[in-house]
Amino acid sequence: MASKSFKLTRSNLSSSSDVSDAQKHPMTQIVTFARRTSSGRYVRYSRDDLDSELGSSDFTNYTVHIPPTPDNQPMDPSISQKVEEQYVSNSLFTGGFNSVTRAHLMDKVIESEAIHPQMAGMKGSSCAVPGCDAKVMSDERGNDILPCECDFKICRDCYVDAVKQGNAICPGCKEPYKNTDTDEITVEDGRPLPLPPTRTMSKNERRLSLMKSTKSMMVRSQTGVGDFDHNRWLFETKGTYGYGNAIWPKEGDMGNGNDQNDEVVEPKEFMNKPWRPLTRKLKIRAAVLSPYRLLILVRMVILGLFLAWRIRHPNTDAYWLWAMSIVCEIWFAFSWLLDQLPKLCPINRATDLNVLKEKFETPSPSNPTGKSDLPGIDVFVSTADPEKEPPLVTANTILSILAADYPVEKLACYVSDDGGALLTFEAMAEAASFANTWVPFCRKHDIEPRNPESYFNLKRDPFKNKVRSDFVKDRRRVKREYDEFKVRINGLPDSIRRRSDAYHAREEIKAMKRQRQNVVDDEPLETIKIPKATWMADGTHWPGTWMQPSAEHSKGDHAGIIQVMLKPPSDEPLHGSADEIKLIDLSEVDIRLPLLVYVSREKRPGYDHNKKAGAMNALVRASAIMSNGPFILNLDCDHYIYNSQAMREGMCFMMDRGGDRICYVQFPQRFEGIDPSDRYANHNTVFFDVNMRALDGLQGPVYVGTGCLFRRIALYGFDPHRSKEQHPSCCSCCFGKRKKHTSLANGSEEHRGLRMGDSDDEEMDLSLFPKRFGNSAFLVDSIPIAEFQGRPLADHPAVKYGRPPGALTIPRELLDASTVAEAISAISCWYEDKTEWGQRVGWIYGSVTEDVVTGYRMHNRGWKSIYCVTKRDAFRGTAPINLTDRLHQVLRWATGSVEIFFSRNNALLASSRMKILQRIAYLNVGIYPFTSIFLIVYCFLPALSLFSGQFIVQTLNVTFLTYLLGITITLCLLAVLEIKWSGIELEEWWRNEQFWLIGGTSAHLAAVLQGLLKVIAGIEISFTLTSKSAGDDVDDEFADLYIVKWTSLMIPPITIMMINLIAIAVGVSRTIYSTIPQWSRLIGGVFFSFWVLVHLYPFAKGLMGRRGRTPTIVFVWSGLIAITISLLWVAISPPSGANEIGGSFSFP
Repeated sequence: MASKSFKLTRSNLSSSSDVSDAQKHPMTQIVTFARRTSSGRYVRYSRDDLDSELGSSDFTNYTVHIPPTPDNQPMDPSISQKVEEQYVSNSLFTGGFNSVTRAHLMDKVIESEAIHPQMAGMKGSSCAVPGCDAKVMSDERGNDILPCECDFKICRDCYVDAVKQGNAICPGCKEPYKNTDTDEITVEDGRPLPLPPTRTMSKNERRLSLMKSTKSMMVRSQTGVGDFDHNRWLFETKGTYGYGNAIWPKEGDMGNGNDQNDEVVEPKEFMNKPWRPLTRKLKIRAAVLSPYRLLILVRMVILGLFLAWRIRHPNTDAYWLWAMSIVCEIWFAFSWLLDQLPKLCPINRATDLNVLKEKFETPSPSNPTGKSDLPGIDVFVSTADPEKEPPLVTANTILSILAADYPVEKLACYVSDDGGALLTFEAMAEAASFANTWVPFCRKHDIEPRNPESYFNLKRDPFKNKVRSDFVKDRRRVKREYDEFKVRINGLPDSIRRRSDAYHAREEIKAMKRQRQNVVDDEPLETIKIPKATWMADGTHWPGTWMQPSAEHSKGDHAGIIQVMLKPPSDEPLHGSADEIKLIDLSEVDIRLPLLVYVSREKRPGYDHNKKAGAMNALVRASAIMSNGPFILNLDCDHYIYNSQAMREGMCFMMDRGGDRICYVQFPQRFEGIDPSDRYANHNTVFFDVNMRALDGLQGPVYVGTGCLFRRIALYGFDPHRSKEQHPSCCSCCFGKRKKHTSLANGSEEHRGLRMGDSDDEEMDLSLFPKRFGNSAFLVDSIPIAEFQGRPLADHPAVKYGRPPGALTIPRELLDASTVAEAISAISCWYEDKTEWGQRVGWIYGSVTEDVVTGYRMHNRGWKSIYCVTKRDAFRGTAPINLTDRLHQVLRWATGSVEIFFSRNNALLASSRMKILQRIAYLNVGIYPFTSIFLIVYCFLPALSLFSGQFIVQTLNVTFLTYLLGITITLCLLAVLEIKWSGIELEEWWRNEQFWLIGGTSAHLAAVLQGLLKVIAGIEISFTLTSKSAGDDVDDEFADLYIVKWTSLMIPPITIMMINLIAIAVGVSRTIYSTIPQWSRLIGGVFFSFWVLVHLYPFAKGLMGRRGRTPTIVFVWSGLIAITISLLWVAISPPSGANEIGGSFSFP
């Protein structure tokens, strides 16, 4: 493997630079002027030449596009660009703080062979230059690029040396190369948009020039002046032939060069089509929603009357019992109100994918070739520890993303490995290799779901609705390939360990030989200690974390790494072949794969890495430099795409009218591998189908950490476009119209954001960006491009800030080494110093629930979010079904909520841009863990009543029972109506109620204590990753459900159960043997104790394990608690009188 270091320039990739050079902006591009010759080449002019020809008069630079003719044919794409891209995809880029950015050219990424032309380490012919064994340059199909007519095979480095040092003489035939212009400009045949500027401009400058060139067209589309620019269609090409003519080619044959089909049809009336929305609001039926709102009001009144009656009628016999109960009941009423008010405006939504295809992927005057005009999407997948997050699970998630039904050239996948493990790296490379088979198979046979593990484990008939005759054969072959793929993935740990041991032994032998050669005869040999490194497949050290950590190679101390696993695909479809050596016939299938990039950010001691939020921000910066998709989809490593069209559904909201004010589209979380009874409410349907749907009717749902499609510009901390007119909120009938937003200057620093240009003549103030976003000029230049490309189409008068149709049909820029080197700089540990990353930009730091805080900041700036519930689940993942893991998961969420409550992100401090009910919802997010304090007290009250023989009221009179009955009935009716409009089941609602009490008496209480310790004492909170199931246990799918792992979180619920059981026994025995039995108090106490125990039943069942095998520690704790409580109560209230059973007892 070769190792090269270079400066951030485009001209010399082999020169070295130090860290100071890497921190500087890229070299300013020199603008050059050129004329085009008859052969298609551009010959440069200097400024002096232009001045001599044109004099001192002012002039404007412009490009005239002359359509190709038989005498004027464009040249083939530039060899240098393809060579550069191949060099990038075959190189592992590393660098960071006080280190040189290096590109390690890798001949081998994994042990198995790379067979896809886009994949890193793709095998090809060897260079024919003597002494060089590098690979020959290749095109997008993997074919060799031979720059000389003699077909002499030459690699990239030898070709560059021959051009620059050998006077452009071919080493084979000794003749000069006919094409050595590395700055050659290529004109794509049939491109509808103007040619890009010359190579002297940077990528972002070229994109900006395109964005500005379409401003006039956008203005015309918004004002209605000049519906069509005929100057752009003055000359006929393949892409424009037929428009305006009497004869129109059949649909699907435009510009494909097929002259065999002479059938024609009537021309389409593009300009006369009515405007159709991409989404619709489906309001809840008034017959359900009106009684629901009325019942909320009725229950509020009943609760108010009940609390007033309770305060006026204390229990004088047990004043302490009455006081505790009334305080708890007041808090419960307040908590219920916070939870219920945001549910007043639930709505449903629907999308129309046919309209999306018609607007963005159907031939039209602005897009004659029918290329996709959809904006790009960068998908982020985060993983941190391959021991707890199995690589096979992550690989399946990657495969589902690569196979998604979205334009291949508009999709990019970035995998964040925060642990820097070679195991994850090679697993991703194996996934990229298997994608060569899996992705075309999914496209050919329309496979759902496109996660191979889930697809091959489907319980339904896999052959249903499959019409192709070769489906059975293809499926059998792909299944065999997937089984071999799993064997390779599962064998990677042993393979890496054996390889590392072998290389380590070789290094030790070499060191011993050198020592013997240098030692004197009588001098004793010293023991050689060589750090045991982790070795890659090409025989070099892994720059990330080693299996035996050492300096600069541990989880908290390693260089930044970027590897382009799959290079960007070509702009045109690339069909496969029907060769016998291929597994399946792909002659009619597009075999291109999306861009796949492995990223491991730099970590060094002394730098706060900010956990997952820091990793996500590193991905935001790296992706902005490399692909700059205007939208970002965030997925956990165990959440895969279950609906291949999920991204299209989310894009319907972003591209619809008013989509420019949407910051993100949140999809519900759906889970697999949950036990049929859902013992611990893992599906969480009450939250995802009730609360989130209700928030969608306000300002939008909260961000839940995964399955969320972001607008990149919203993550950058910008405010949404401001509309002059005021739109009434959904609850304006109840709360009146909103007041005008306050000036940005009057907002607090925490809530202040950058403004985007609200008109076409207003541009973003780029001078403010470096302080906020860092010193990367690439990143700063990408921001206005992402903003423009993320706008909806300006195809309706109501779209105030849109873009013209056809503006995004241009090919994606090729990746070069300087771009990836800039991305390495952006993921370094020092990049965020003295910037606003994590404070106002990107994922927000300071909380273990960074997802909620990030969404809150966006809503606080005036953005809206959307809840997208698809007919077929968009994403599916795994959830911990083990009781201990589930409690620790809830503990992490609750601790984050406590942190939010004691931070500047408290909803009480929200700006006026946040709606009142949305503010109440966020306030409830921060307050709900504190309910645990009152809940635990209230769960002990029945036992205290039975022990003391008293009750929370003086007597169980009719008034108390009437209020209790009214509260219970209204609660049940509200539950029925919620079930009706949300579509959940009664059992799911009941499981949620049970786990609310289980979590409230265990994890929530611990979260409050931890949060207070952090606020008061400054003690930091650390959490371990939740282990993900690898899904390999075929014998028992729910084996984890029965595993009992002791945790201190179990102590409060066990204590509550034991006390209530003992109290029931004490109360019953006292009443039976009492002279004057108090049956009403016994019934009241026993009823409430039974209510507590019924809610804790799933917890008790979880303690029993499989077949009732309860761990010994549970019996020990139960016995200790029972004995302690019994002795304590006897000591507090000793029995008296001759009729008492058991005599007397007192502590010494």
